[in-house]
Amino acid sequence: MQTWDVLRQDDNGNEFHMATHESRVSALAQVLAMESGVPHKQTYWVSGPSGPTVRTNRELYLHFLQLGQEARAASWSLSAFLRALWKVSAPLSGLDRLEADDVAAMFSAASGVPPAEFDPAWSTKDLSLPGDEPEGYADWERVILSQLADLEDFLTHPPGPRARFGVDAPRPPGTGLRATPRRWYNFDPATYLECAVAGSLGGWDADDGARIPLPTADDAPQPRSYVRDIATMSWADLARIAVCGQIYE
Repeated sequence: MQTWDVLRQDDNGNEFHMATHESRVSALAQVLAMESGVPHKQTYWVSGPSGPTVRTNRELYLHFLQLGQEARAASWSLSAFLRALWKVSAPLSGLDRLEADDVAAMFSAASGVPPAEFDPAWSTKDLSLPGDEPEGYADWERVILSQLADLEDFLTHPPGPRARFGVDAPRPPGTGLRATPRRWYNFDPATYLECAVAGSLGGWDADDGARIPLPTADDAPQPRSYVRDIATMSWADLARIAVCGQIYE
């Protein structure tokens, strides 16, 4: 059986074994969780067989589906999950592209750390994209903070019982510009995460029980989406994943 070790080096150069994992993704998630906490000078890393272990859109979809089920069981709000996701993303912000394992680990780590506090300044800040399309980490961050600002507005202007059929974010007077569409369909982590991958990358199967196939042009329902390899992803790809989490049905 393959295992991965999480190691730490202190300020004096001493190395310590922190934990052993049966999954490379869970080991990477522990590192992100520790690095996203209080600022420190210690170094953490994963030792074990080189990745990736998540190689296809199907594998990433199933990973997100499991995370969503765990978040639902733990009664996480979508705002809390996204604030935790934003928090654990910081250690990866200097990378231009992420392995699929890193993406899976980032979302896993978000389920295991206390979320960042909501900053009221996000509601009035200009979070619009500087270009026509998202590019680097800063643009992905604008997307997540825009969604958090919308969710905060929904607390005082509830979307109502028919929210799953689509509702526009209230964005009251004084709201800053935002990087995301105004329309919302998904308001809980489980639905957001499933739609995030299904809408951007595919990988779902009707037997998963999360998605009902729709008839195609010949009236035959599509039982699954195509499985394809994933090498690396950019922050622009992650921005699209986040937007699909919000608006994909």
